[in-house]
Amino acid sequence: MENKQRLESMVNELNAYQKQAEVLQQQIDSLNATITELSVALDTLSTIKGEDNKETLVPIGAGSFLITELKNTEEVIIGLGAGVAVKKKIDDAKVTITEQKTELEELREKMSADLQKITQYIMQKSPEAEELMQKIEGQE
Repeated sequence: MENKQRLESMVNELNAYQKQAEVLQQQIDSLNATITELSVALDTLSTIKGEDNKETLVPIGAGSFLITELKNTEEVIIGLGAGVAVKKKIDDAKVTITEQKTELEELREKMSADLQKITQYIMQKSPEAEELMQKIEGQE
């Protein structure tokens, strides 16, 4: 009976760690998408700076675009989060976006390290649980 309780406890623990690993992976995927968006924003800002009176496409959703002309490529409005946006010079905006990207990359690295530790723990404990299960089955 003691082995069954120990096995049940181990299985519950492994399941909890597995769920935690899945949540971490989803968060890492979300961070990757945001980092990619920030990279695109940086590239776009570098490309449009000083390109007044050039035609460009502006996405309006559902794969549709407006053809428009750039009027002011010295300033941009950037989101800071929580629905707050500010107007900044292109170079200042690039600094802000680069800082945001760096913070997210650091967070992603920490989360990836945590995910790796959880995965290693699961891989280490799984054989132990399997061995215990075989002992219990052999006793029955």
